Amino acid sequence: MPAIDFHKLLEQFTYIPKQPLIFSSGLFLFMFAGFITIFYILHRRHNVKLLYVVLFSYYFYYKSSGIYFLLLILSTVVDYNLANIMANAPKGSQRKALLIFSLVLNLGLLGYFKYTNFLYEIFCAASGSHFSPFQIFLPVGVSFFTFQSLSYTIDIYRGELKPVKRILDYAFFVSFFPQLVAGPIVRARDFIPQISLPTIVTRAMFSEGIFLLISGLFKKAVISDYISANFVDRVFDTPTLYSGLENLFAVYAYALQIYCDFSGYSDMAIGIALLFGYRLCLNFDSPYQSSSVTKFWRRWHISLSTWLRDYLYISLGGNRKGRFRTYLNQFITMLLGGLWHGAAFRFILWGALHGIALGIDKAVKEYIKIPSNVFTKVLGVLFTFHFVCFCWIFFRADNMQIASGVISQIALHFTPGIFWKFITGYHTVLLVMLMGYVLHFMPKRIELNTQALVDRIPLFAKVAIMAAVVVLVIQVKSSDIQPFIYFQF
Repeated sequence: MPAIDFHKLLEQFTYIPKQPLIFSSGLFLFMFAGFITIFYILHRRHNVKLLYVVLFSYYFYYKSSGIYFLLLILSTVVDYNLANIMANAPKGSQRKALLIFSLVLNLGLLGYFKYTNFLYEIFCAASGSHFSPFQIFLPVGVSFFTFQSLSYTIDIYRGELKPVKRILDYAFFVSFFPQLVAGPIVRARDFIPQISLPTIVTRAMFSEGIFLLISGLFKKAVISDYISANFVDRVFDTPTLYSGLENLFAVYAYALQIYCDFSGYSDMAIGIALLFGYRLCLNFDSPYQSSSVTKFWRRWHISLSTWLRDYLYISLGGNRKGRFRTYLNQFITMLLGGLWHGAAFRFILWGALHGIALGIDKAVKEYIKIPSNVFTKVLGVLFTFHFVCFCWIFFRADNMQIASGVISQIALHFTPGIFWKFITGYHTVLLVMLMGYVLHFMPKRIELNTQALVDRIPLFAKVAIMAAVVVLVIQVKSSDIQPFIYFQF
């Protein structure tokens, strides 16, 4: 009988910064198989089931952020009690004061962890002082669960939702581990009503969950991680060492990488939730097929764009205060959306560029009648894709100097003469990129037909496909764990 390695066993209950528990890791897939088996055994005992998931969710977050899982508990306790007090308070200044307190607390915590060094750096630059950053740890996914919790208190304030009666239900909503650290950003009004329902996982839900889990794992571990480790990271580390052609394809590769990474996480999160009997919102819908920037934001990170629309854009006045204010509100929303992604001027610039593009798109539709046909649609898709790719340069680059290097290499040192040498030198990366883009631009009906096929095959065949994808992941993955890109946000 093999001896038990207690050191390895103890590591599974210890926070190791460089070894977060992520969906695409073998450890998670192994643990999840056991976890969901026990969940199905407990599913008829409602309170025990909820407590079991909440405790695992805290463990899952602890493996990502260590002691800062207590921050998640603090947010849960405070907003649960604030919402109950707010619901019973008379309308007027008292309710508004409670909402402001919730906003200040949640955004204050987010601001401290995410923007303290950014603001301090600006202050030092303005005053001529030496900048030495504070050692502040950024808890994984703090932006996501902060926005999620705020949606609850704001909906209570607006009278669009009644507060939950038990803190266990609210803790389940805030901490539910599939979407906890990288979304989708779940609305209280959409998710909380599902908590009280009995656990029912239909054959269709199970098949859809397995399909999304497989497709998400493939996107993340096979496509995104491979092109990141073997091409994108190298070029963006030192862009001036590579030709303009290589830099251009690195931008195309990053556009695919971030899509496969983030939509892959969302697919897995939605799929895992379905296996528990809960449905999360769609977060991506083939965004690079969009023929305008407006349509792109209806398909990319849908849970964030709709959150910003409903809780920021509309609160600023939306389109109710004239044309100029409409454009301004839209621009401010995108500017703050960029700042949400990161505490750096390049993220602000990224948001500003999208805000300007949305304004131009709205103005063009309002004043210019463009014929709708295949040619204009293809032209719109090409223009939108390349505009989005240009903006991704600022999103991916570690600083503005790197971004400038990428742009200057593409503009001034393109060297098309090395094209065939480039093809042969990067043939595997280019094949993976081609596969990724072909899958992305396939008609929706093919995806639905594939999902229907997975639904029809027997259980052992589903397990075999899942095992085959896991084996493929093991074969192509790098030795280091590749965290999801949006963990940093």
